[in-house]
Amino acid sequence: MALAGRTALRWARLRGPCPAAVPLCLPPWLPAGPRPCQRLCSSRGKEKLDMSTYPVENIRNFSIIAHVDHGKSTLADRLLEITGTIAKTDHNKQVLDKLQVERERGITVKAQSASLFYSHEGANYLLNLIDTPGHVDFSYEVSRSLSACQGVLLVVDANQGIQAQTVANFYLAFEAQLAIIPVINKIDLKNADPERVEKQIEKLFDIPVDECVRISAKQGTNVEKVLQKVIEKIPPPQCNTADPLKALVFDSTFDHYRGVIANIALFGGEIQKGHKVVSAHTKKRYEVNEVGILTPNEQPTHKLYAGQVGYLIAGMKEVTEAQIGDTLFLYKQPVEPLPGFKSAKPMVFAGMYPVDQTEYNNLKSALERLTLNDSSVTVHRDSSLALGAGWRLGFLGLLHMEVFNQRLEQEYNMSVIVTAPTVPYKAVLSSAKLIKEYGKAEITIINPAQFPDKLSVSEYLEPTVLGTIVTPQEYIGKIITLCQDRRAVQKDMLYIDERRVILKYLFPLNEIVVDFYDALKSLSSGYASFDYEDAGYQAADLIKMDILLNGNPVEELATVIHNDKAYATGKFLCERLKDAIPRQLFEIAIQAAIGKKIIARETLKAYRKNVVAKCYGGDITRRMKLLKRQAEGKKLMRKIGNVEVPRDAFIRVLKRPTEK
Repeated sequence: MALAGRTALRWARLRGPCPAAVPLCLPPWLPAGPRPCQRLCSSRGKEKLDMSTYPVENIRNFSIIAHVDHGKSTLADRLLEITGTIAKTDHNKQVLDKLQVERERGITVKAQSASLFYSHEGANYLLNLIDTPGHVDFSYEVSRSLSACQGVLLVVDANQGIQAQTVANFYLAFEAQLAIIPVINKIDLKNADPERVEKQIEKLFDIPVDECVRISAKQGTNVEKVLQKVIEKIPPPQCNTADPLKALVFDSTFDHYRGVIANIALFGGEIQKGHKVVSAHTKKRYEVNEVGILTPNEQPTHKLYAGQVGYLIAGMKEVTEAQIGDTLFLYKQPVEPLPGFKSAKPMVFAGMYPVDQTEYNNLKSALERLTLNDSSVTVHRDSSLALGAGWRLGFLGLLHMEVFNQRLEQEYNMSVIVTAPTVPYKAVLSSAKLIKEYGKAEITIINPAQFPDKLSVSEYLEPTVLGTIVTPQEYIGKIITLCQDRRAVQKDMLYIDERRVILKYLFPLNEIVVDFYDALKSLSSGYASFDYEDAGYQAADLIKMDILLNGNPVEELATVIHNDKAYATGKFLCERLKDAIPRQLFEIAIQAAIGKKIIARETLKAYRKNVVAKCYGGDITRRMKLLKRQAEGKKLMRKIGNVEVPRDAFIRVLKRPTEK
């Protein structure tokens, strides 16, 4: 059967119909899903659109921004249905959330774009919509999306009101000088209070009440009015088709058969199949194979014109060739590159290693392709005595780290070991020898194993963030206590209305990175929301704490902590490790140490056989002899036995118990 399948495929490719037309002969060893030829045929078979019928003044580029779970993706679904982009069915739930991790978690992780065609007052408009994530860990996706837009829909839940990420996203759009249309969603809920939310928007953002649009995205109520507001309030892009080509790459994905697919926004000129384009970043030249728009699936077009947003395939085979923020221009028509994007600043670092070192090259390839799609992740080569060769990755937060790890498993079938997350510290060196070695007086430490000794350092610096907490007023007392426990300093307190308060605190980053968000949610019954932004570094009394198993340090569990919290953290880690490590046939001493000083210890008892069970009565010396021989055997076993820390122990050990 397999031979017949191969022959049929080969014959079809050379002489006959497309292989997609020979489904019965396909051998079982081919992977599931569309064949390469079917993908190519489907793009060839689609009728190409003529985009010249949409002049610049009839184009609107906008994003949907909001806090988590305020209904961005649901609103995007309704807009796609109203404009006829997708068929109206009951199955249209989070159509733009294409990743498996997004479906499973019910959150948006990647910004996704779609082009909508809409007729208003006798004119045809092209609306380019970008649906963005709502969680603070993915705010880089939001800021990137806004660079391709002229306006935003700021969605606010009519029940929950303004939350922390609503405020953060508003200021991102405000600083980019975009037109802002406030949309109050979920007015169909029983506890919805749109009047209160309108007053909050007016007080905080200085947007008049009459500019707010009340909708129910789930039921489709008043959604048509949103499209009309987009056309009236959002200006068209300021660009001209007569100018030379200038295209911004704002996102990209990798396809095994077609190479890199770049999402582009045109700020001038036009582009079509056959054009020779040059990358401003790599200076490499490419021939355009296909251009088109996303509806939300790929729809090839004859050309793309200034002001339009679409995709481009130009035979880029290497993942490093499509840099996000790059500018593309026509060969021999160079232009001034666009400003691009400010690179994301990682907040959390973790080591990532293959479970089996033979998988190193496969993991390297998977990381390159995934970081092409998620450019906010930073990658540095690293190695560990226990885990072998790997990488030190920088993420924007713990959720970002978990989602990245999940995508590696689901999309690339890679199983990895992730070490405990840490934050980047700085040390001001006092030793002339070390300053000469590093070439500078201030070094950044992203791996606790590289933490310099106190004798050679004049001061340590830790990263801080300015946190914004929005909460109902009845939870203020508990939240202030939680913040004080995390060494935070209060900066501001503002009442939005009679029921909700904004608190601003300066936090050390390592105090909030692992589980602060979980603790805040449980204290406030899920009503409080949290957002943070970088606030530089401050001096701190830091120390490195090692975890020893039977006297041997476990490099992957070493942590840098504040001196005041050393004893409590050491005791906690030892207790957690006692639960996480399986019992052995020999006793295991779990110790927390600062330098040579042991500050906490837990003992994991050995499995014991009852060696005196066969003794009944008789002399006591017989019993003592058997017990002594057992103790000697255990001692010898402890010398040569290795203790294995389970893979999932690293994150489990660091999670603190929920604070009541």
